[in-house]
Amino acid sequence: MRAAFRRGAGAMLAATSLATTPVVAEPRTPHLRPAQTTDEAGIWALSDKAEQQARQSVERNRDPALNAYVTDLIARLAPEYQGDLRVYVMDRPFFNATMAPNGYTEVWSGLLLRAESEDQLAFVLGHEIGHFAENHAIEAQRAVKARAQGALALQIAVSVVAMGAAVNSGSAQGANDIMRAAGSVNDLIYLSQISAFFSYSRENESQADELGFRRATKAGFDPAAGAAMWQAQVSETSASSFKKVRDQEARGSIFSTHPLSTDRIKALETLAAAAPRATAEDRKRYRAVIRPHLAAWLKDDLRRRDPGSSLALIDRLSAGGEDAGLLTFYRGEVYRQRRLDDDLVKARQAYAEAITHADAPLASWRILGDLAAQAGDRATAQSAYDTYLARSPQAPDRWLVEAGLKKLSEGNPS
Repeated sequence: MRAAFRRGAGAMLAATSLATTPVVAEPRTPHLRPAQTTDEAGIWALSDKAEQQARQSVERNRDPALNAYVTDLIARLAPEYQGDLRVYVMDRPFFNATMAPNGYTEVWSGLLLRAESEDQLAFVLGHEIGHFAENHAIEAQRAVKARAQGALALQIAVSVVAMGAAVNSGSAQGANDIMRAAGSVNDLIYLSQISAFFSYSRENESQADELGFRRATKAGFDPAAGAAMWQAQVSETSASSFKKVRDQEARGSIFSTHPLSTDRIKALETLAAAAPRATAEDRKRYRAVIRPHLAAWLKDDLRRRDPGSSLALIDRLSAGGEDAGLLTFYRGEVYRQRRLDDDLVKARQAYAEAITHADAPLASWRILGDLAAQAGDRATAQSAYDTYLARSPQAPDRWLVEAGLKKLSEGNPS
């Protein structure tokens, strides 16, 4: 009886898996809004509401030059969708960009901070355009809907068959065994549907990588930029202070919505099959675009409270030798906030190095004075405080610094 039940449930599971294969959406037609009777219209309505919230968000970066730069880059990658895609740069310290079905596009500061060149940014934006152009959001919505309906129908059918088998089993123990078997099959149905959906999403991610690559290279960008960008993210993730974050790219499961990063990198390297064309000048030009926001974005990054990741990011940004004072200051900030082992010593060294560069933030001298005073280094503390006051005579914390100087002169730095 139980064997027959399992054979019947297995046949239904196989049939449902075939029946709920998601329907692939048609490639997007430029400048066309979906009819209200389509399933896409509902997603557009939600996207319209999200766009309105983004437009009014306090996190929206309203620098017209920066927004125009990103908008122009997207237009170069997707000229056929010019006018369909609307860009909102958001000051959020995470690596992310999204492109909703209605064309509403968010590009986060964490992505702009981590891109080392326009070529790398172009690859990520091309990836999002790939999702947009192929209607992947619509495919995902249809897949969720179809699988949810199919799984529910199958679970009901399994339960009905199980109850009938249990009634006819002839014993209480047999009935219990059959109902437990039905529960296991229902669990398997649920997991198989989840697994199939996320596997489908992984296919979309790989397809978007390839489409983004082709758009970027067609527009003249470095073919090696995509692989370099993902490799940098793997390295930063590996440097995280949190084991859960370090492990996330090294673990494959049915709940992983992206291909393993090593696989994505390998696929992109195979596509490129060419020496990198990006030059130091490419990186300098891109840095000039983001430089007005660099300090604010680094400050935001520290709010993620992942010092290992932040240090890896600062090291990568420092590789070209630009913005040395600013970057060294924020390296000191990471150490000062972390306060592990000899971190305060490292922080003092970082601030002392930062002030040797013309672009050192004014706070470098004040914080160096504080840490030197705490360490009993009165000469360094007094020099740092004096320089801070000379450079910022109207500083709002002037009274605190003057109080620190008074304590130093009295021989009591504490």
